[in-house]
Amino acid sequence: MKQTLAIGSDHAGYEFKEVLKKWLSDNGHIVKDFGTHSLDSVDYPDFAHPVASAVEKQEFDLGILLCGSANGVAITANKHQGIRAALCWTDEIASLARQHNNANIVCIPARFVSEDMAKKITETFLSIPFEGGRHEKRVDKISC
Repeated sequence: MKQTLAIGSDHAGYEFKEVLKKWLSDNGHIVKDFGTHSLDSVDYPDFAHPVASAVEKQEFDLGILLCGSANGVAITANKHQGIRAALCWTDEIASLARQHNNANIVCIPARFVSEDMAKKITETFLSIPFEGGRHEKRVDKISC
């Protein structure tokens, strides 16, 4: 299924972001890049907040954020009420984040995964639906 995707990163995730952006576009997805646009050192919240806001407003189906550990972008994105950002370092975790947590932003630790694993994580995250059922009531309890 082709989707609209918001993507962003800091300098540590920039190279993987560029690879994922091209790969996703080549596979028919509509991708909007919220930056950064170089390897110059930047502050991750400057890119995580716009991606999270766009997904929260349902301007995009899902979001993808990258930074060195993915902790910074995940923490930042999860400050947004309608966001469930999941730090994923394997495709199995990405699958569970979608199935059980209805995650809407995947956060990838660029310094700790390979390019191929980043693609597998992303592919899994985009293709696995939320199971609902017993997980629905749990997800409904997340927001404050």
